[in-house]
Amino acid sequence: MLFNAKEFIFLFLPITLALFFWLGSNKGIRPAIAWLVAASLFFYGYFKPVYLLLIGGSIIFNYLLGIAIDDLKRTGKQKSAKWLMIFGVTANLASIALFKYADFIIGNVNAVAGSSFTELGLLLPLAISFFTFQQIAYLADCYNKDVVERDFLNYSLFVTFFPQLIAGPIVHHTEMLPQFSKPGIGKINWENITVGLSIFSLGLFKKVIIADNIATFSDPVYAAALAGQSLTFLEAWVAALGYTVQLYFDFSGYSDMAIGLARMFGILLPLNFNSPYKATNISDFWRRWHMTLSRFLRDYLYIALGGNRAGQLRRYVNLAVTMVLGGLWHGAGWTFIIWGALHGVFLVINQAWQWFCKEVLGFTGKSTWYGRAVARLLTFLAVVIAWVFFRAESLDAAMAVIAGLVGGDGFIIPAHWQRYFGPAASLVQSIGFEFGELNYLNRISALPLIGLCLAIAFWMPNTQQIMHRFDPALMTDKKQRIVPTIALLSWRANFIWVAIISVMAAWAVFGSTTTSQFLYFNF
Repeated sequence: MLFNAKEFIFLFLPITLALFFWLGSNKGIRPAIAWLVAASLFFYGYFKPVYLLLIGGSIIFNYLLGIAIDDLKRTGKQKSAKWLMIFGVTANLASIALFKYADFIIGNVNAVAGSSFTELGLLLPLAISFFTFQQIAYLADCYNKDVVERDFLNYSLFVTFFPQLIAGPIVHHTEMLPQFSKPGIGKINWENITVGLSIFSLGLFKKVIIADNIATFSDPVYAAALAGQSLTFLEAWVAALGYTVQLYFDFSGYSDMAIGLARMFGILLPLNFNSPYKATNISDFWRRWHMTLSRFLRDYLYIALGGNRAGQLRRYVNLAVTMVLGGLWHGAGWTFIIWGALHGVFLVINQAWQWFCKEVLGFTGKSTWYGRAVARLLTFLAVVIAWVFFRAESLDAAMAVIAGLVGGDGFIIPAHWQRYFGPAASLVQSIGFEFGELNYLNRISALPLIGLCLAIAFWMPNTQQIMHRFDPALMTDKKQRIVPTIALLSWRANFIWVAIISVMAAWAVFGSTTTSQFLYFNF
């Protein structure tokens, strides 16, 4: 089921909320939690009920394994507990590998060895990467941090809680479950309902009105690149920037909706998205983009590889390996591997530059505003180039877009745009542009709309800043804080904000005739 589907908004959500609060107020929190688990499993199995067997088996396996690890540690069998934890992590990764990477591996073996092994053709189960990573972190914490959940109902809720089940955030056991023991949980709280509904509506608007509409500009160009067509300079940049905007508002919208839904139940989820295009370096970008995945990769992969404990060179290798594997986590394809590798290279360059400035140049001063502006622009351009590989459906398609970005296939402007340039048309032609016909871009509205969306991403306050008075989310990075926005843009429970949120929600719900999937549902 999709958060932006009408059956979710008008049936599933109100029914789930109403019964949760009725049970919590009249029967106690345990029946309310049991209902929430049942509703979350229905939510997960709505499209393909057969996958309930997969998530159910995963829950039982990891629940029993966590208890076994804890029991071994309590009896002093540390080595056995460690090996059991390693077995559990390996088994979880094997489940992802089977569904997500088996055909990719078979296809590449066939291509290299000339063999003809038959691909398995398994469909990727929804959210397998997210609920598996969440449980891998749980098993590691059982061993390293003495975290264990012996109540099966609570553990089931930890894995299946529907606001974060499909695409995150990746939540630690100690972040969410203790909140269900707080006084008042299970009883309706109108502030939580109002704040949560407002955050959900802001996210819904981002997804349906902004992201889905911007996709109409970039999707045809990427489809043309996949079909082997060459792209002009303008077409390629509209494709690259259009997808950059689409993915930003799609994932930002999903993250808001997840946080808003949890808040309606009185639960704070970790912040997962914090204006990443405002980042001034690539490390800062990864502290802002998919923050809980970045935390997972840092804590359970980068540090496990040795982190920065074995010198600069080893640190760079660990960064590169972590990002390549992070790219592979997103999808079984060479485009995702290249995307991850690019970010690994960007991170190595960034760390090397910072080391050089500090150790060689002795620079310890504060940056200037223009220095930060240049750094932000360079970071953004690096991210845009990498997104091309993330979005393209083949390496050839990605290279076609890259070629277009540098003008390899011509600098052509649609002929009917010439009247908008007026006397400046001759100047435009004199610097190498030509007026002609474009096959994949003939709407002048693409450029100002993409520009407007980028301006919002660069300079407008994000949802957390707008809602800062009400502590909308848990912070996952101590290096960051939410800077409150100006009073005019700060949300309050008054008529003006109710009207604004209501208009945005109604526009998002009734302004579209289609229900599109969130982009991160594919991962």
